[in-house]
Amino acid sequence: MFDIRLIRNEPERVKKAMELKRAGVDIDAVLDVDARRRTAIYDMEQLRAQQNKAGEAIAARKRAGENADDAIAEMKAIKDDIARLEEQVKTLDASLQEFLLVLPNVPDESVPVGPDESANRVERHWGEPPVFPFVPRDHVDIAESLGIIDFGRAAKLSGARFALNLGMGARIERALVNFMLDIHTGEHGYTEVWPPLLVNTDSMRGTGQLPKFSEDLFKVQDSDLWLIPTAEVPVTNIHRDEILEAQQLPLYYTAYTPCFRSEAGSHGKDTRGMIRVHQFNKVEMVKFTTPETSWEELEKLTANAETILQRLGLAYRVVTLCTGDLGFSAAKTYDIEVWLPAQNTYREISSCSNFTDFQARRANIRFRRDKKPEFVHTLNGSGIAVGRALVAILENYQQEDGTVVIPEALRPYMNGAERITSA
Repeated sequence: MFDIRLIRNEPERVKKAMELKRAGVDIDAVLDVDARRRTAIYDMEQLRAQQNKAGEAIAARKRAGENADDAIAEMKAIKDDIARLEEQVKTLDASLQEFLLVLPNVPDESVPVGPDESANRVERHWGEPPVFPFVPRDHVDIAESLGIIDFGRAAKLSGARFALNLGMGARIERALVNFMLDIHTGEHGYTEVWPPLLVNTDSMRGTGQLPKFSEDLFKVQDSDLWLIPTAEVPVTNIHRDEILEAQQLPLYYTAYTPCFRSEAGSHGKDTRGMIRVHQFNKVEMVKFTTPETSWEELEKLTANAETILQRLGLAYRVVTLCTGDLGFSAAKTYDIEVWLPAQNTYREISSCSNFTDFQARRANIRFRRDKKPEFVHTLNGSGIAVGRALVAILENYQQEDGTVVIPEALRPYMNGAERITSA
């Protein structure tokens, strides 16, 4: 949620931020609604003061045995005016909330300026992409030839953009989940959470999925429940409408969940395989911090996600998203992109973001260190996308004989198996 005081005090800065984020919101219209609301509230307060005086006058006349009909008539007129203004304020409140709910977060000053992903800034690389003595195949060909993923039967069951993992395909996906959770809980200090997969509208609104991205979500018919697009939603909302104590912060949570996305607007994009599907598995990391520590925590969060790829021996790069590519709720985002040999490019496998107090205002998550509660800062990152990690393993560890070597870090989770072979 946007702080209306920022719009009042720095309207030009906010206008520039909206322009950089390509948000078509009229800030002057927001200011106009806010001004009319404040005027109506002031007028209402003045009338209530008059109402109090009129009430005192009526009481005084009655005590003196005098006629108070004119004062009573005045009281009624004031009461009617107050009722009218109350309705006006209620309408203006709703209008202002509608504006504030669709305003994206302001980009941090460190975010590169640009219209789209072409302006994203590469921060660093890790590892060397493998060199093959043969033409590398993509994950679909590899998985189907090994019999570990069946896209055809998945389509029969559910339609396009689904996958059916079988045998070693299911085992390695489960192994990846356990491997990631063990590192985040055992080494990085996160508390594991097993959250609901269905959440209410307040939860979706709290993290910024609603109202703007309703078309990207799956909603349960005749219900106030939505399938989660990421564990960020239920985990961040754990502390909705709560006041934490300063000594509790920072709080670290991690969760594995299936994630569900309609992929509206992505027709014809990444339709082959497991890159862009309606249901996928992900391990998520969520942090609640004080404002002054959130930027340091973002660097730690990103490093936590990088650790997973390093242990798996997968080459990647870290990219800072530019203003035009930055997500709705984020003030700054690092995308971690893993190398995919078949595409001869890096593809996103994790996004690590600092939302500053944007989500906390929407979800009313605060902490107390003095008398007046303050809004926490929230952060989250993929730690990492499980399906895309499997894609990267299949493509980077493929062998000329069609088998796939299992990364050493995963072997303890697969009963010591060293290679995926045909069933």
